[in-house]
Amino acid sequence: MYDCFYASVFENENPELRAVPLAVQQKQIIVTCNYEARRRGLHKLQLIREAKKICPEVVIVLGEDLTRFRNASKELYAFLRSFSWNSKVERLGFDEVSCDMRSVVIDPNVSQSPLLLFLPETSFPLPFSATYYIIDHNVGLLNANDFTNSYFCLSKSDPTAGFAFNASQLAGHAYPEESNDISGALQLDPLRLRLHLTSHLAQHLREALHSEKGYTCTVGVSTNKLLSKLVGNLHKPNSQTTLLPPYGFETEEPDNATLFVDDHEVGKIPGIGFKLAQKLRAHVLQRPAEFDDGLVYGGTKEKVLVRDVRTFPGMSAETLEQVLGGTGVPHGIGARVWGLLNAYDDTAISQARDVPKQISIEDSYIRLDTMEEVLKELRMLSLSLLKRMHADLLEDEEDEDKAETLPINGTRKRWLAYPKVVRLSTRPRPPQNPDGSRNRSFARISRSAPMPNFVFNLKENVDIRCERLVTEALIPLFRKLHPEKSGWNLSLVNVAAANMVDAASDKGGVGRDIAKMFKRQDDVLKQWRVDDEDDTLSVETGVIDKQLPQDAIAQDTVAMDVSKPDKDRTGSEDFPTTSQQSTGDTGDWESEDEDMLDDDMFRCECGAVMPVFAMAAHGRWHEQN
Repeated sequence: MYDCFYASVFENENPELRAVPLAVQQKQIIVTCNYEARRRGLHKLQLIREAKKICPEVVIVLGEDLTRFRNASKELYAFLRSFSWNSKVERLGFDEVSCDMRSVVIDPNVSQSPLLLFLPETSFPLPFSATYYIIDHNVGLLNANDFTNSYFCLSKSDPTAGFAFNASQLAGHAYPEESNDISGALQLDPLRLRLHLTSHLAQHLREALHSEKGYTCTVGVSTNKLLSKLVGNLHKPNSQTTLLPPYGFETEEPDNATLFVDDHEVGKIPGIGFKLAQKLRAHVLQRPAEFDDGLVYGGTKEKVLVRDVRTFPGMSAETLEQVLGGTGVPHGIGARVWGLLNAYDDTAISQARDVPKQISIEDSYIRLDTMEEVLKELRMLSLSLLKRMHADLLEDEEDEDKAETLPINGTRKRWLAYPKVVRLSTRPRPPQNPDGSRNRSFARISRSAPMPNFVFNLKENVDIRCERLVTEALIPLFRKLHPEKSGWNLSLVNVAAANMVDAASDKGGVGRDIAKMFKRQDDVLKQWRVDDEDDTLSVETGVIDKQLPQDAIAQDTVAMDVSKPDKDRTGSEDFPTTSQQSTGDTGDWESEDEDMLDDDMFRCECGAVMPVFAMAAHGRWHEQN
């Protein structure tokens, strides 16, 4: 994780803030604070008035506008992504990134689990046994007779890009603590060797992140997301920890991984939320566990360790399925949680994306119970959503003739992707109990609709599009969620653009980039073109531009039943190939894109249905007619 990320963004903008207690405010609470403030007694989710009493000199900055955090996160993500050799880089929130560098081919003599480096709320899975993958590649560069003078290569194409290191020693902290001088054991333990290399890569990335970007981070090195995230929390801030073998996933004997996870409270395990943790505690305690229902809602007052659950009599994946199952709980939750309790996590890391899977904007409220207030909030959220879409889904377009290109602030832009769905979510407050209290609820209800096509019309003012989005899409969705005219009270509203479809481009998309395809066709088809000029046959075997009789030409060429094209038409399409003639001509153009499905279509306001890549051209047709 990046150390106190929100505060670090402000400190990066103004380095003078690093020396003072700094807190970031959202609503009336502190969402994070720097370590100088924490040394003086401040902490997350603390009320502002309490923080000022404890530390009157605290500097408080407003953090409700997430733009600066989003931009910083994207910049750091791109930096970390540049170290990946297979583009498997996944961003989780603003301050967490997973980067998988393992191979699809696992060496059974090494391990069944890939290495994972968790970078400051940032995860890096690094491989063990893949040709051309960074860890395995560097294992092959080691001199088994001299681990002390080793070299780590960072580039597949440039052997000079890298750094010197001592492979016989681990970089940073280790769990459990032990002697660092184990150079002889490395030759016998391939997993330990790869953990050593990963720890040195982690140290190099931490130093590069600090020197080039000005951010510090905390790193965990282990074999999966769960272990690396937990072990990274042992030494904060600006540090790293490696969980050492043995890892006994396939043995019944306790190992370092199991013993490490055993000491954690069950609610601290990633993947086990508040409700699941409460069920586990109740099963072990044989009664409901007490928890904090104040500002920091859900904090347990009775600790139940992973060890207590894992070793409870009769505990198994089947037992957990019965204990944790129920309405709304996915099938297989017992096996999933049983794996986490035993230090096993097979969560995969997805491929890197240039555009997000969805974009959502939300806000929370103490009380939102009138239609006038709802309309005001929907306008604000919709405007923020459209601006986010412009920031994340538009790119500069060099080709001025490109159909998607339209002027925005003096520049020309094109859509990288189109969200097909607009979704509205709300979180109603439960009704009051007879005693005047109110139960806590985090349940959301949602409705979705097709994203209106006018949203993508960049010629129309963003405020006009925002108002249309509210009146034509969001208000009808709100009426479906809350048909009653009054009586509801909302604590949260979320507006999202989802179901992204990549636009046509050279890199791919739901369809071909038609404009560029036709511009390049002359060069691509040049080698097959036949030019018919005054019945002159050009040959390269000695006779040039000789006028031949028509019957001679017929004898020296392959017989084809081809009618002569019109004078004004040229190109290979005028001379059909065997494949073009062989079957019945239906007049259809067969696309080579197998993923061109019906659900990748958009409907224009005029009623026409078309694939994504044709939207801009269709809009131009409207302008001309």
